[in-house]
Amino acid sequence: MAVYEIIKREEQRQKEGIELIASENYVSKAVLEAMGSVLTNKYSEGYPGKRYYGGNEIIDQAEGLAIERAKQLFDAEHVNVQPLSGSPANLAVYMALLDPGDKVLGFSLDQGGHLSHGHPLNFSGKLYTIVPYFAKKGTEIIDMDEVEEIALREKPKMVLAGFSAYSRNLDWKRFREISDKVGAFLFADIAHIAGLIAGKQLENPVPICDVVSTTTHKTLRGPRGAMIMCKEKFASAIDKAVFPGVQGGPHDHINAAKAIAYGEALKPEFKEYSKQIIKNAQALSSALQSRGYRIVSGGTDNHLMLVDLFGSKQITGKEAEKVLEHVGISINKNMIPFDPRKPMDPSGIRLGTPALTTRGAKEKDMETVAGLLDSALMNRTDENKLTDIKRQVKEFSLKFPVPGID
Repeated sequence: MAVYEIIKREEQRQKEGIELIASENYVSKAVLEAMGSVLTNKYSEGYPGKRYYGGNEIIDQAEGLAIERAKQLFDAEHVNVQPLSGSPANLAVYMALLDPGDKVLGFSLDQGGHLSHGHPLNFSGKLYTIVPYFAKKGTEIIDMDEVEEIALREKPKMVLAGFSAYSRNLDWKRFREISDKVGAFLFADIAHIAGLIAGKQLENPVPICDVVSTTTHKTLRGPRGAMIMCKEKFASAIDKAVFPGVQGGPHDHINAAKAIAYGEALKPEFKEYSKQIIKNAQALSSALQSRGYRIVSGGTDNHLMLVDLFGSKQITGKEAEKVLEHVGISINKNMIPFDPRKPMDPSGIRLGTPALTTRGAKEKDMETVAGLLDSALMNRTDENKLTDIKRQVKEFSLKFPVPGID
C-alpha cells in the first residue's frame, strides 16, 4: 500500500508538472505493460537459440523481434538489445574493442560529453587513457579540424563521438575520415538523439561507424535500457563483451518493451513526433533568447539546449533547478563550456523538449513555457508569486494528457 501511494503521487506530479529534462520522456501504455509483465520471471543467460537455461522458446521470440525491429530502424548489420543501461553498454564496447590502457579520443564532460566518455572517476577514465577534445571558444561548437589535429598527434585506438549536453549536429562522416587516417575504431554514442535518428530528422551514423550504442529511453521513447549496434565483423566481440563480459541474465521484460517501442518508432507518426521535438526545442530557445537568456552556441539542432543562466541573469544552475522544481518545472543544472563555476553549482541549466512533445505541445506552447520559466526565475524570492506561478504551471500541464496515465 505504501509503494502504491508513492506511485500515485508520482503520477500526479508527472501530470501536473512541466517536464524539461532532456533525457526524460513518457512511454506508452503498451511499453509500461510489458515492463510489468510475467516476462520478468524468466532467466535467459545467453542469446536466442543459445541459452544456458531451458524454457526460453518464447523469450527468444521477444528478443528476436526487438533485434529485427532495431535493425530495420537503424539500418544495422548486428544488434545486441541486452545492455541494461547506457554506461554498461559503453563498458561493453570498450571491452570488445580495447585493452586496458589504450588511448581513446572523447568529448570532454565539461563541454557536453558523458561520464562514460572518459571522466576520471568513471570506469572509462580509470581503465583507459583518455584524450579529450573540446568545443571551440567563441562558437561553443566542436571544431573538427582541431579534432583531426589531436587525433593525428595522439593516435588513439578509438574515437568516440557523442554527447549528453550538446545542441548541435555531429559530422559523422568527418569523424569517420579522421578515424581512418589514424587507424582507430569509430564508436558513436547516440543515447540522446536515437529517436531523432529513428524518426529520420538527423543523419544516421550506424552505417558510418564501427559500433554505435544508445539508450532506449530519452528521444526513442522506450523503457530504461540500452542496445549496441555494429558492423557484422564486430558482432562476436560485442556479444561476448555484453555476456558474459559485463552482464549475466538479460531483463526479458525490458527487452519485450524495447520491441514494442521500436515498433512504435517504425510508424509514420513517430517521424512527425521527432520533427516536432526539434521545432519545439528551437521555439523554446528563441523564446528564451527574446527574454535575454543566452543559449550556448546560439541555438539548437536537436532536442536540447544549454542556457547560460549565470552569464545572462546572474543566477546559478543549482538555484534555478531548486526554484523551478518548487513551481513544478523539472530541469537539471548543467555546466556550460569553459564554465568558471563548479559542477554541483554550475552556470547553466539543460532543457529538452521530448517529454512535452510526447504530451502534444507545439511551438506556441513553448512561448508559454518560456514565460513561466522566466517568471519563476525573476520572482524566485517572492513566495506569493511563486505560489501563483505553480498554479499556472499546473493549469497549463493538465491541458496535455500523459501516455500511460491518462
